Amino acid sequence: MTDLNHLFANNRLWARRIKESDPDFFTKLSHLQAPEYLWIGCSDSRVPANEIVKLLPGELFVHRNVGNIVLHTDLNCLSVLQYAVDVLKVKHIIVCGHYGCGGIKAALHNKELGLIDTWIRNIKDIYLKNRDEINGLPDEQARQDRLCELNVMSQVANVSHSNILQDAWKRQQDVTVHGWIYSIDDGILEDLKVDCSGLEQLEDIYRLR
Repeated sequence: MTDLNHLFANNRLWARRIKESDPDFFTKLSHLQAPEYLWIGCSDSRVPANEIVKLLPGELFVHRNVGNIVLHTDLNCLSVLQYAVDVLKVKHIIVCGHYGCGGIKAALHNKELGLIDTWIRNIKDIYLKNRDEINGLPDEQARQDRLCELNVMSQVANVSHSNILQDAWKRQQDVTVHGWIYSIDDGILEDLKVDCSGLEQLEDIYRLR
C-alpha cells in the first residue's frame, strides 16, 4: 500500500484531459521527439519548465540541476547538450535561472551544507569574479538577485564555449544560446540579452581551431 495514490489519480486525470482535447496526442508523441528547444534550468520545484512557457510534452527537452550550472566536467549535462544539438537538432538552448535560488543564497554564505558545497563552489567563483559589483549593491536581496543573473550569463558562456556548440556552428547549424531569468514572485520571464549564435561572438581564447 502506498500513500502516493493521489499522484496516480492525478496522472489518470491529466492523461484523460489530454486525450479529450487531442485523441491522437499520445500516439503522435510516442512516434517522434522533435523539440526545438533545450531548457537548462534549476531543480527548484517552483520552476516547472514546460508550464511557464506553456509547452506540451515533446516540445521542450529539459536538463535541470541545482543552480542551473553547466560544467565542462559534468558528463550528465554534456550528454544532454550533445543529444539535443547533434541528434534532436534543437534551434534554441535556454539557460534559465530564477530569483530566490537556494543555490545562489548558499553560495553567498559559508554555512556547511554537505556535498552540495562542492557543487555551489562554482557559483562562489562567479561571485569572486564580480564581488566589487555585487558588494556595491544596497542590500542582501539585490546582491542575491544580481548573482542569479551573473550565474546565468556565466552558464551561457560555458555552453557556448563547449566543443558541442562550436562544432555545430562550424558546420553552419542554426542554434542559439539564450540566458533568461524567472521571477517566482510574479511568474514572469526576462531575457538577459546575452544570446550567442556563432563562433564570431566568442573571445578568441575560447575559440577552438
